[in-house]
Amino acid sequence: MIKVGIIGSTGYAGAEIARLIYNHPQAEVVWYGSRSYIDERFSSIYGNFFDIVDEKCLDDNMDELAKAVDVIFTATPQGLCASLVNDDVLNKVKIIDLSADFRIKDVSIYEEWYKIEHKAPQYIEEAVYGLCEINREDIRKARLVANPGCYTTCSILTAYPLVKEKLIDPHTLIVDALSGTSGAGRGAKTANLFCEVNESAKPYGVANHRHTPEIEEQLGYAAGEEITINFTPHLAPMNRGILATEYASLVKKPDGSLPTEDEIRSAYEKYYKDEKFVRILPEGTYPETRWVECSNYVDIGWKIDKRTDRIIMMGALDNLVKGAAGQAVQNMNLVFGLDETMGLDMVPAFP
Repeated sequence: MIKVGIIGSTGYAGAEIARLIYNHPQAEVVWYGSRSYIDERFSSIYGNFFDIVDEKCLDDNMDELAKAVDVIFTATPQGLCASLVNDDVLNKVKIIDLSADFRIKDVSIYEEWYKIEHKAPQYIEEAVYGLCEINREDIRKARLVANPGCYTTCSILTAYPLVKEKLIDPHTLIVDALSGTSGAGRGAKTANLFCEVNESAKPYGVANHRHTPEIEEQLGYAAGEEITINFTPHLAPMNRGILATEYASLVKKPDGSLPTEDEIRSAYEKYYKDEKFVRILPEGTYPETRWVECSNYVDIGWKIDKRTDRIIMMGALDNLVKGAAGQAVQNMNLVFGLDETMGLDMVPAFP
């Protein structure tokens, strides 16, 4: 059995990792780390674990944790993982970091967008961006995996094949995305109170959301050049889910014609046909967050707008599963040579 430690186990993503690992046939959580709830039973914080998990929460001492487990998930705010990681730890365990500390390769961009000093820039180059469908082989060999964010996972996977195949102009890409309130974390914030969120939807982080450079960097690799996009996130009155609607100009062929529906579908199938967790929807069917809830699936659909020579791409996922914990477990499976779907092959929950 793979021994698992979670730093930040009492946040939403950390608790979701605990839920997924509980049903994993080859892994078990032996360290529920939580700075805020040391010595309190994990099940007293999350009642869904009552009579299932009896352990108490421990601290976030990564040096001690590295002696007790095979893999550490850090489901923590930006800056913490980078402040704790060192050579001794990385020589003992695998780390899958759910924060943004090692996602962006240019430390100056990270510090500009996150407004904090990076504490371990020496590991940035080594860290592998943990988007399994794109970086699978590199993830298998990694000791430090930078687990992508929820907005970024949905935004990148939705556009990636068309950028890679040069069917769209990535410099024209606009991403509008909606998130459930769990994406903001479990901390008490006025903006996330029921009366502030219910019966409303609102944009935030307009033109300056910190997931923007992450999307630009990864799609830039696909394009073979640096790109700049517009990304606008929105908060929606639901617990879980990401819905990304993306717009881009189609690249005309030498004869002046646009890519056809069949060519668009062929591009998606080229990259995702054999991907268990990416579902390419039939023509005229568009993603809905309710059809991916509590699952590791990403649903993708699109519509060619011949009137504007643009394409509208749409993707949906569960922000706590494929957008966080599920992807982290998927990365763990790859790192330890297991079947990538192990512990994740669940049908989405509805209603």
